[in-house]
Amino acid sequence: MSILTDFQQVKPFYDVVVIGSGLGGLTCANKLGSIGYRVLLVEQHHQLGGLAAWFKRGDHIFDVSLHGFPHGMIKTCRKYWNREIADRIIRLKHIRFINPQFQLETTYDRENFTRILVEHFRVDPDTVERFFTTARAMNFYDNHSLKIKELFDRFFPGRNDVARFLLEPITYANGSTLDEPAITYGIVFSNFMNQGVYTFEGGTDLLIRLMTDELLKNKVDILPRFRAEKLLIKQGRIEGVYLSSSRSGKNGGRCLVSCRSVCSNGSLLGTIYHLAGQEHFKEDYLEQAGKVRINNSSCQVYIAIKKDSDIPFIGDLIFYSESGEFTSESLLEMHTKSRTFSVYYPSIRPGRLPRYFIVSSTNANYRDWEGLTPSDYKAEKNTLIENTLLSLEKLIPDIRRRVCHLEAATPKTFERYTLHWQGASFGTKFEGLKVSTDMSFQIAGLFHTGSVGIIMSGWLGAINYGIITSNEMDKLLKKNAS
Repeated sequence: MSILTDFQQVKPFYDVVVIGSGLGGLTCANKLGSIGYRVLLVEQHHQLGGLAAWFKRGDHIFDVSLHGFPHGMIKTCRKYWNREIADRIIRLKHIRFINPQFQLETTYDRENFTRILVEHFRVDPDTVERFFTTARAMNFYDNHSLKIKELFDRFFPGRNDVARFLLEPITYANGSTLDEPAITYGIVFSNFMNQGVYTFEGGTDLLIRLMTDELLKNKVDILPRFRAEKLLIKQGRIEGVYLSSSRSGKNGGRCLVSCRSVCSNGSLLGTIYHLAGQEHFKEDYLEQAGKVRINNSSCQVYIAIKKDSDIPFIGDLIFYSESGEFTSESLLEMHTKSRTFSVYYPSIRPGRLPRYFIVSSTNANYRDWEGLTPSDYKAEKNTLIENTLLSLEKLIPDIRRRVCHLEAATPKTFERYTLHWQGASFGTKFEGLKVSTDMSFQIAGLFHTGSVGIIMSGWLGAINYGIITSNEMDKLLKKNAS
């Protein structure tokens, strides 16, 4: 029930070892700890949170992924974390679209979207209502053959502008393309349409600190800067985890922690092929795993405004593009003309220095970045920053004189800090979900939770998946104890 610093502090046996501290892993560990299990949470990075991350540059604090989630986050955090966390979730009311096809602002909820679709896009009200009803009714038991493109063609044939309005934000949220199963769109879109877009007041650093306090309250042992190297599996059952550390002296080395069960919050394919080893899985399962596609990654540009300067209010979240039409492929181009701007006003971090920050995000393909020489990589990062500023100047013409710090992240950055295969920001495509949920049927005591099957994307999906996994682990642990 503490933050551990070396192997000597690790207990020889736990009921549960959670590997990886993304929001799914954190929530799984917290739930199991709260009901009395002995839990060890292992994280290879010095900082908990996974992609729910932040970093400091001087007195600047940049959030990596705190850009917006559905209203359901309030109820979920109140139920599975605590009221203090839930009460800090606040709404973002100014969501803007700026592109050659249309420019508008929305509160990003069903009532407002309906009005815009009817009044701005001139769509028949009955058609809009039927579309929302269809999207809302989608569930895991549907026939998943319907594609997003086919869904849009059914209700809005030939309307690329409407497709852009409806899909572009979700593509940034979970990597959806027009060729994905419609369910990967319908459920996530409907969650946002419930009551809009929300964020966490105080920043990711405060959120993770509050979550850490709750974990310690629930007697979870936390072991940062240690990496799970291999699972000990005997006769198809989890027996333990081999851990290692790159630290020198008594804090370094390797050890084996025995346990009754493991939850991997790491890469799905990494869990199968590296952590466990494919020799422990049945052929039909490996065949399914071999068909799982890694989802795309992201690039980001972090922009800090001088402490004696400010910026005009330009909206909370801006979907900006200079592309004439919407295509899923264009959002992934290395020199894409489309990006989001998440604007952090001083009100996001009340009580701290009144500072302004902007984070620009673009979707990206890992393959575009992986083979670059060091000099080419540096040059492409500079191009990414310059293209971002050129776009931002359309919103704030004198932005360059206001900026005091610029920094870029690429798929290789995300790969380095999270160990996600190919730096994936959104786990895997939809087919990964069944492979993830079926893992425990292959190896007794081994479970997986994470942002897989893009339907589970984002902070809310990750937390809910952590709860689902913890419930399944609880069932197994109780069954084995009886």
